[in-house]
Formats: sequence, C-alpha cells, structure tokens
Amino acid sequence: MGLKRKIGIGASVILIAVGAFLYDPLPANPSAETLRENAANYSVEIVRDDWGVPHIYGKKDADVSFGLAYAEAEDDFETIQAIVAAARGHLARYQGADAAPTDYIVSLLDVWETVEAHYEEDIPQDVKALAIAYADGLNLYAAKNPSVVWKGLAPFTPEDIVAGFVFKGPFFYGLDTTLMELFDDERAPKYKQELALNTSGNRKAWHVGPKALVARGSNAFAVSGKRSGDGVTRLLINSHQPMTGPVAWYEAHIVSEQGLDMSGATFPGVPIILQGFNNHIGWANTVNAQDLTDVYVLTINPDNKHQYKLDGGWRDFETKTVEIKVKLFGPFVFTSKKKIHRSEHGPVIEAKHGTYALRYAGMGEVRQLEQYYRLNKSESLEAFLKTMAMNALPSINYIYGDKEGNIGYVYNGQYPNRMDEDKAGVDWSKDIPGDRSELIWKGYRPYSDVPKLINPESGFIFNANNTPFSATDGIDNLRAENFPASMGIQTNQTSRSMRIMELSDGVSLIDRQALLDIKFDDKYAQNSEAAKRVANILAIDWSHDSELAKAAKHLSEWDLSTAADSRHAALGTLTVLEMITETFTHTKAPPPEAAFRNAVAYLNTHYGRIDPQWGELNRLTRGDLSLAVDGGPDILRAIYPQEIGDDGKLNAVAGDTWIALVEWDENGDVSADVIHQYGAATLTENSPHYADQAPLFVKKQWRKALLGEKDIRAKASRIYRPQD
Repeated sequence: MGLKRKIGIGASVILIAVGAFLYDPLPANPSAETLRENAANYSVEIVRDDWGVPHIYGKKDADVSFGLAYAEAEDDFETIQAIVAAARGHLARYQGADAAPTDYIVSLLDVWETVEAHYEEDIPQDVKALAIAYADGLNLYAAKNPSVVWKGLAPFTPEDIVAGFVFKGPFFYGLDTTLMELFDDERAPKYKQELALNTSGNRKAWHVGPKALVARGSNAFAVSGKRSGDGVTRLLINSHQPMTGPVAWYEAHIVSEQGLDMSGATFPGVPIILQGFNNHIGWANTVNAQDLTDVYVLTINPDNKHQYKLDGGWRDFETKTVEIKVKLFGPFVFTSKKKIHRSEHGPVIEAKHGTYALRYAGMGEVRQLEQYYRLNKSESLEAFLKTMAMNALPSINYIYGDKEGNIGYVYNGQYPNRMDEDKAGVDWSKDIPGDRSELIWKGYRPYSDVPKLINPESGFIFNANNTPFSATDGIDNLRAENFPASMGIQTNQTSRSMRIMELSDGVSLIDRQALLDIKFDDKYAQNSEAAKRVANILAIDWSHDSELAKAAKHLSEWDLSTAADSRHAALGTLTVLEMITETFTHTKAPPPEAAFRNAVAYLNTHYGRIDPQWGELNRLTRGDLSLAVDGGPDILRAIYPQEIGDDGKLNAVAGDTWIALVEWDENGDVSADVIHQYGAATLTENSPHYADQAPLFVKKQWRKALLGEKDIRAKASRIYRPQD
C-alpha cells in the first residue's frame, strides 16, 4: 500500500519495535471536576420523544449546541472520539498502523496550521461560541462517563470542531481518491484503495482499505405548490450516506430563544443541522462531482532534491518535519518522523512515478461552520442565497424549498479561478505543468458564476448526482455553453436521474403520492448501463448450455425492478451489480458473460435456484434483526451492500438512511414526515431505539416529525438537563 510505505509503517516495524525507547504511554485525562467546570454556563433542556429523537431547548444558540453535543455523545460517543482523534492527526496513536495514513494526510493538508492561522480572526464570536459550547458538552459527557473516554483525548476543544470541517470537507468531492491515486506506487488510473471517510460492516472509519460497494450518492426533490396541484410546496430530503460511522445521519431538533428552530440531520461531531428545515425554509443536499482539484507535475532540480522549477528558476520547498505515533501494543509506540514539503502550488506528494503538488477547493478555509449556522437561521430565499454567497463550502448541491412556494437548486462549489483553457494551453481535467506560476490559480470564481436554477417554469427540481444541466423536467434547464470548461462541471447522468426523467414529463401534476412514487421507485432506467448490460447478455447464444439458456430466459423476463418480492431481481441485480459499482470501487467488473455466469453460480450455490425473492438476499440488518428490503445500487430506492456476502446475503450498509418529506401548505404552515433506517440510538444496542424504526423503513412508512413544543412534551419519553 503506497501511503503506508511512504510513512514507514509496516509489519516489520511491529516485529522489531520492542524496547524501552518505545514506551510512550498516553497521558491521563483531566479530572471530572475539570472537564465539567464550564457546564454551568449553559441553560439547556433535552426532551427525548417517543422515538428517542432529541429536541433541544436553550436560551441561547450556544446553549443548544452544548445540548446537541451531549445528546450526540449519549448516542454515538465512540464515533465522535474517532472523528476528533482523526482531525487531530492522532488516530494511529489509538488504532495502529492502518490509521497512520490519515494522520499523515492531516499534516499534509495543513489542517492545524489552517486552524491556528485563521481561528481567531476569521471566525466570528457567535460562531466560536457554538464551537466552544459543543466542546463543553462533550467534556461534560466525558466527565460523567470517564470509563468510555479514550485515554489522553480529553479535553475536547472548539478548535477540534473547526478542524473537523477543514479536514472532512474536501473529501466529499473526492480529494481522498486523488490522494490515494498519487500515493499508489504505480499511480493506477483507477485506484483500488480508499481513505475511508465512510465506515461499513467491519471497515474502520479513516483507515485505508479496499474500495467498498458503497457510493457517494443522494436524491433530492422540490415541487412547487403550482406543480403539486394542491397548493402544497414539497421538499424531499434523501441523502445517501453510510448507515453508521462519521458521516451517518443523526436526527435532532434544536430550538433557542434567539430564533434558532431547526429540524433535520447532522453528523457526529457537528454542532448544527447540516440538512433539514425550519418553519420558513428547508434544503436537501446531494454530492456533486465537479473538478475542484488540480495536480501539478513538478520538475525537481537534479542537483538539489529540495528544489523545484518555477518560471525558469529553482525554488526551495517549504519543509516541515512531522511525527506520526503509531500504537503497537499497550503503551508501546513507534514514532515515524517524515518531512513534508510544500510548493507555491500547495502540498507536495513524492512518489515513485513523480513529484506532484496539489491545489484544491477548501484550502485554508475555516468558515464552514459559520455558513451552516447562518443557513440554519435563514428564513427566506433571499437570506438563503445571501448565505450561500459566503462560498465557504467546497462543494455539495443544495435543493431548496420554502413556505412562500419558492424552489431552487444551487450547484454549489468553490470553483477555482483558473485561466481559460485556450489561453492557458492546458486541459484542467488532466495533470498540469508545475513550472508556470500563471497556472497556479488564486482564489475562486465569484459566487455569481455558480450554477443556480431558481423557480423553474415546470415547478419541479431534482438531483440524483447527475449533471446540473438536467435539474428540471421543463424547458429552462441550465445550459452547458453558458459555463466555461475550466469550471469542470460534470456532465454525467445516473440511472436514478434517467429514471426520474422517465417518470416526469414537465406537465403532469406531482402531488404527494406521485412524488413518493418517484422517490421509492425500484427500477433501473431503460437507458441505464444496467439495462444495456442485460441486453448484451441476452444477445449471446446460450443454446450450448441448457442451464444457462434457462437462466437467460429468466433474465429476459426481468422488468429491471428491485422489489423485495421479485423473483427476477436477484439474477438481474447480481449480474449488473459490479458493473454499476465499478465507477466508485474502481475494481474492474467482469465481462457481461462472466458476470452472468457468476450470478447463476452464486444463486445456485446459496439458494439452489436462480429465482429466490430479492428480499432473501437484500437485507437490512441491525443486531438480531434482519429484514427484507427492496431497492439496490443506483436505484431511487437506494440500497448499497458492503459486499456480495459469502453467506448469500447482501447486507445494506448505505443508501437511503434518514429521509424527510417536508410540506408547506397554502398558508405557509410546515409539517414533515421522517424516517431513519435504524433509530435514534446509534451505538447503544440495549436501547429500545437501536432499531425501532427499521420495520417502518423497509415498508417505506413514516413517522410524523414533532415540531411544536406542546406535542413534543406530550410524547416525551425523557426530559432532562445534561448538568443534572
């Protein structure tokens, strides 16, 4: 593994690294009295409803952040600790060599140099107050639960919270994939390892490991009151995330006397709602895939390896030495000291196949929390767009709806201010010469250049990780010719986006049921790669093998559905699954004929037949609970397995997770139906809320979101103050 070798970590170290000089025990955590000393500064009450969802009430916004931290810690403290350790660059100190690449990347990307340089001056006091309060909430939980706190990790700090945003943000548009490719010894164009921002099954978050079947994906929809036909404006939030881990959705409702009243979902370690709704507006997020990273090929001075060529002369690298401490066993630690270089372009990667510098969206940015906070408090389209114009978030699509009937789409990104390709003489989608300073872009294009579509004529907006040039079923889509190629805007379609276009026509009303029919549709699109793969297989003459000929006839009857009770979906989906996931696993799928043979053999081996119901294979598993579920990869009813299991099962680990259908009626009053794939208790297996929503989830049923305090208190299962 290229990056592990780069930082000098391997099995040989463990064999020889025994001795007193490796003894380096972690320090003790502060006393409970010290950890809780700031808790008295906050006035907050947590109301857990009958589903265990926390509704957090405070006088100030900071009080609410304090309470949210405590509630999240109650439900998923282990993940929060891993997030903090990873963002500090100390994860290998706790989890060993497999986590060392993460620690190296934290240093490579100057995460803490960025925080230290900008925290005081570039983060406003009210935003600092949120970060401080969140850290204080974690410290209170640590004070009350010392046995579960990782040694030496406490106290948690507000800088930890900001560093988490700095570190994670660029991964959502794929910076981790670029890094892993560059570190590969052969620089394979399709790298088969990943730095796992996600965690699934037995995978550990933040470790380098094999690519999984889990995709970065999502669906989102907005329908205006006119298009709905009943005067109701609807927003459907359907981000596809891992079901557990550092980017799994956590549901909460936060309310303060300073005007904060936001319901929705967030990630562990985050002091605000990331997607959701208040009484006035709401938004959904999906991952976009524009080109926001540039790789510069450096020319190294043959007489001085510490210099690179720029504008005809030699420049010295900026160099720092970092220590990566790797747990061996007990208190014994191996310390790897590595030099990290930086050029005028950005961080430098030295590999066997060359020396490269990176420049990427999000470099030096610390205002992510501020933008999310301002979004949480926005109450109109104007305020929402003004906040988006901060342009502090490196990527992510925003699909918007509000009580006034407005809907909108922002193909958000920090678009590098690159030279026009004709003038630059380069293709920005490929490696860039590193010896021309004019190609080192400074800053980003103005926010006015960011693609946006507000109130399209059709009254319907959608995104399924597809090109922004297909965002509505009407006549006023954005047009590619209006945006320069140097912006790197994606042009792809997904099966999901094509299926949405099959199911909408720009004219027919999309009422509540019609919208749900689209969202929970379980078929591959007619023009999808899956459908083409099936056609290729059926074009083969199978008459020489009676068993495969029978299987081909069965496959020909598949309607591309992944309904749980379908007796054709198992053969069809297994035949196309690896081809569909190849784009993000970067593991080459077998040819059509081999894929079909493998699917037939798999089903015969595990089920003794080629036509078991899809739900026998496709499972939502949680503890002792195992339920049949419909859907599949790149299906609007998105269900992704970690792997094709050796036991004949495809256990879901990502896809549809927390989903919300938000509605503003003709009077502007808001209501919402929501569902979580498991329940509010993320890690607490003995909690009644560990898997209580799973039966509803597999049946595509909802629970009503409780928004009014009277209703919330009437259904409270527990009301408490964290300090008690």
